[in-house]
Amino acid sequence: MADSSKDIQLRELKDMITDLKKMIKTLQATVDAANKREEALTQERDNLKDEVALLRKKLFGSSSEKRTLDIPGQLNFFNEAEMEQDPAAAKAEELEASLPDKTGKKRKARTTDAERFKGIPVQKKYLDLADGEKFCPVCDTALEEIGEEFVRRELVFIPAKLKVYEYYSKNYTCPECSRRDLPVIKKGKDGKPHMLYGMASAGTVAWVMYQKFCNGLPYCRQEKDWKQYGAAITRATMANWVIHNSEAFFLPMYEYFHRKLQEREFAMADETPLQVLHEPGRRAQTKSYMWLFRSGEDGGPPIILYKYSETRAGDTAVDFLHGFKGYLMCDGYSGYNKVPDAKRTACWAHIRRYLTDAIPKGKELDYAQPSVQGIMYINQLFHLEDMIKTKYTSFDAIKKARLEKEKPIVEGFLSWLDNQSPVRGSRMDKAVTYIQNRRSYLATYLEDGRCSFSNNLSEIAIRPFTVGRNYAVSRIMFCSAA
Repeated sequence: MADSSKDIQLRELKDMITDLKKMIKTLQATVDAANKREEALTQERDNLKDEVALLRKKLFGSSSEKRTLDIPGQLNFFNEAEMEQDPAAAKAEELEASLPDKTGKKRKARTTDAERFKGIPVQKKYLDLADGEKFCPVCDTALEEIGEEFVRRELVFIPAKLKVYEYYSKNYTCPECSRRDLPVIKKGKDGKPHMLYGMASAGTVAWVMYQKFCNGLPYCRQEKDWKQYGAAITRATMANWVIHNSEAFFLPMYEYFHRKLQEREFAMADETPLQVLHEPGRRAQTKSYMWLFRSGEDGGPPIILYKYSETRAGDTAVDFLHGFKGYLMCDGYSGYNKVPDAKRTACWAHIRRYLTDAIPKGKELDYAQPSVQGIMYINQLFHLEDMIKTKYTSFDAIKKARLEKEKPIVEGFLSWLDNQSPVRGSRMDKAVTYIQNRRSYLATYLEDGRCSFSNNLSEIAIRPFTVGRNYAVSRIMFCSAA
C-alpha cells in the first residue's frame, strides 16, 4: 500500500530536522573555532602590546633596578622585626616618632666647591685696577691697598700637550790611550733598555689603552684628538702599539693571574657580544663575544680577566676554567653547565629583571599582579642581604644569618612559583619558564657565606665593552690569551 501524503510529509520533516541539527552542530563548531581563534589573536595582540610597552620602557624608561620594599597602601609580606631585636632601640624609635617636631629623612648636605676641587692646585687671580685708576677721583691722591675680597671660583681645563724626547748618549774617550793606539770609549746609558714597540712612551700607550677600553673611545676618534694635539698618529699605529705591547708586557701577568683564578674556590663569569671588523675569514656582521671571568666574594684580592672568543660556545668557559673546583656565579646561559667541577649559583638580579619586565604597563604598584608578588619576595631578599652584609663580617655568621632569615623566603618564593599558571606566550610565562629552568641553583648561595647573591660585580666589570661595542673595533686582543 502506497504511503499517504501525510506520511511522506512527516518523513520529509524528520529529514529536515536531522539536517538542521547537523547544520547547527557545524555552525556551533565554526563559532567555537572562531571564538578560539579570536581569543588566540586577542592574546597575541595583548602580548605584542606588552612587548611594545617593554621595549619603550627599556628605550626611554629608567634603567635603575632599585625598587621600593613596600607598596603604598599594602601590608608587607614579611615581618622584619626579627632582624633588629633591640628593645631599647625600639623604645627610642617610638619616642622619636612621637615628637611633634620630627622631620623626615635628613637630606645629604650639598657638596661645596672646596670639597669638589680638593687636591687640585689653586692659583689666585687678582682683579686689579689699571695704573691710571689708582688715584682718588676727589683729591687725586694715590690710593693705598687695604686688602682683598673673594669674588668667584672657576675650574680651568688645560688641554694636553705633547713633547718629543730625543735621547742622545754622550761619548767619552781617554786621550792618553788614544795616543797609544788603544782607544777607550764610554757611552752614557740609563740602564733601561727600550723594550716598548714603537716610538710611544709607556704613558702614551697606557693613555691610548685607557681611552679605548675604559672610556670606549675608538681609535678613529683618538686619531682626531692626536691631530688636534699636533701629532699625526694613525689608528693603525695605535692598534699596533696596543697589540704588541700588550702581548709583550701583559700576557705573562695575565697568565699568572689566570693560574691564581683557577686555584680559587669561588668565581664569577659573564659574556657580552661585540662586533669585530677586518677579522680574517669572518664577515664584519658576524657576532663575536668578550668573556669575563673574575674571582668571587671570598675575601681574597679580586682578579678580573677578559677572554675574547669568536663564538658563545660553552667550550670557552670549559677551557678557561680548566682545573677550577668550586662555586661559579653566572647568568642563565646553559653553556656554563659544561664546566665539569663547577657548582653553579643563580643570579637573583636576573630573576628580578625577568619579573620586572613581566609587570603590565601601569601595574607596578598593583599587589594583585603575580609579577609584583614575585618581585616582593626578591626585594625582601636583596634587603636582607644588604642588612646581613652590613651587620656581619665573618662568612660563617653570614651563612648562619642567611639560613635563618633568607631561607624561609626562598622556600616561600618557590612555593609561590609552583602556583603560577601564566598565559602561554606572555612575558610572565617567559619569566616563570626562566626561573623554573634555574630552580636547582636558586638556593645554592645558602651553602656558604662566601657565595655571591647576584652577578652584578661581573656585569659592572664587563660594562666598558657594552658601552663601546657599537663602535667599529679594528682588532681585540687586549687582556686576552694568545
